[in-house]
Amino acid sequence: MDGLHNLPRPKGSHRDRKRVGRGPGSGTGKTAGYGHKGAKARTGSHGPGGGKPAYEGGQMPLQRRLPKRGFASPNRVEYQVVNLYQLEAIEDEDISLSTLAERGLVRHLGRPVKILGTGTLSRKVTVTAHAFSKSAREKIEGAGGSVEELA
Repeated sequence: MDGLHNLPRPKGSHRDRKRVGRGPGSGTGKTAGYGHKGAKARTGSHGPGGGKPAYEGGQMPLQRRLPKRGFASPNRVEYQVVNLYQLEAIEDEDISLSTLAERGLVRHLGRPVKILGTGTLSRKVTVTAHAFSKSAREKIEGAGGSVEELA
């Protein structure tokens, strides 16, 4: 019986959990210790974790007191951007989306990629992406390369 893991727990130190709502004979049946009606008897309104989020006791909630501004388009397209100086570091002749993903320049192949014109390109490459900035297109074609735009 040596070792702390073999010590018996002291008598009375462990009690069974209170099983509420298990009939009138248990003493905590029916309302399960929550009383009758009212906010404190409702689910999600009391207990651990606090009350309902943004509920301020009947006072006008903050998110309704503040003015609303702007508009967020549900159809917004968020491109993953890659610059020309990043393409310069890739030795391949053909640069596709999978090439960019292998080099860690693009995280998600499911999201569109846009090539931007920051930096210079010193050799001929074929770049495949969803979109190109005007300057990136000019610099790639100026170096003798070509661009392939995906739909």
